[in-house]
Amino acid sequence: MSEAAGELRPVTDYVKLPKDGEPYLEGHKCKSCGTIFMGARNVCSKCFARNEIEAVKLPSKGTLYSYTIVYRSFPGVEVPFVSAVVDIEGGGTVKGNLINVDPDPAKIEMGMNVDVIFKDAGRTDKKGNHYISYFFQPAA
Repeated sequence: MSEAAGELRPVTDYVKLPKDGEPYLEGHKCKSCGTIFMGARNVCSKCFARNEIEAVKLPSKGTLYSYTIVYRSFPGVEVPFVSAVVDIEGGGTVKGNLINVDPDPAKIEMGMNVDVIFKDAGRTDKKGNHYISYFFQPAA
């Protein structure tokens, strides 16, 4: 299967890009205990049920669980930025960057409501493909 140059590609396998809708995060929910995980799996790591996992579309709202302000990173990555862990509404926890807020502890409130948004990750591969990623921002 060939890939067209300039194609928009998800940055991770749990970012879904439906042809007829908006991007979303996909979680995997255990039908036995209801726990939601990021990334596909066959066994629930909470209740150990086998083959009881189903893919689910996650809501685009969450709550800031934890964060750190990053001042040193790889060359070419602009710092400082806010790396955050967010509890998604209804279940699931995911790490990503908190944007549209100053990287200042006085401006970031633990437990604040956030929205999940999707935008170009700002990187391309050798074929010119752009990557779409998810980010968090303070809820509107």
